[in-house]
Amino acid sequence: MKLNILAFGAHPDDVELGCSGTIAKEVSLGKKVGIVDLTRGELGTRGSVPIRDAEAKKAAEILGISVRENLSMRDGFFVNDEQHQLEIIKRIRKYRPEIVICNAIDDRHIDHGKGSKLVSDACFLSGLRKIETVHDGVSQEAWRPKVVYHYIQWKNIEPDFVVDISEFIDKKTAAIMAYSSQFYTENSNEPITPIATKNFLESIHYRSQDLGRIVGVEYAEGFTVERYLAVNSLADLK
Repeated sequence: MKLNILAFGAHPDDVELGCSGTIAKEVSLGKKVGIVDLTRGELGTRGSVPIRDAEAKKAAEILGISVRENLSMRDGFFVNDEQHQLEIIKRIRKYRPEIVICNAIDDRHIDHGKGSKLVSDACFLSGLRKIETVHDGVSQEAWRPKVVYHYIQWKNIEPDFVVDISEFIDKKTAAIMAYSSQFYTENSNEPITPIATKNFLESIHYRSQDLGRIVGVEYAEGFTVERYLAVNSLADLK
């Protein structure tokens, strides 16, 4: 299956928090979008692997994506080496996306920066035909995505561009709240974590609202880039 966009997250819920409004918008425009989670979030303080697996499936259904995979890398301990790069390369060559979206380049959780670099390096290597890969018994052809974008996570990184998600903020919220084990719920007996506070839950809206305010829309999501953005005309910019 060829996808237009393939989004990667170090943990289930990373993609939902970072760019699910954009994903929902692209799906509504007829784009085929997939998500690949690197780990199953097994080191998370709250919830469990089976619970998070079910939550990831529910979030995928809410967003209407075409496919979701989990590579079951070690939460907290995966590294950017040949073995892990090849697993990413296999998925890039399998889905042949034009656009890859992945974790923030620098963030509070060490897996986010590691995952960002791992995916970015694999995107480049995937275009080298002398790297041979076989997936599901099929030899794969080289494929390099046209662009790699990074969503914004815990840190308030200055975006290089933003996407208007005003019509999709409710779907973004629903996809995030599919992970009910991870975020703030009143009267929960689970331990408090940095993302399981009322303030963090509210920040999902006020951060998107603030980015939207700056560009003159209601809600927006921000991204950083690895190379210059190019447009055909000044009229393409809003």
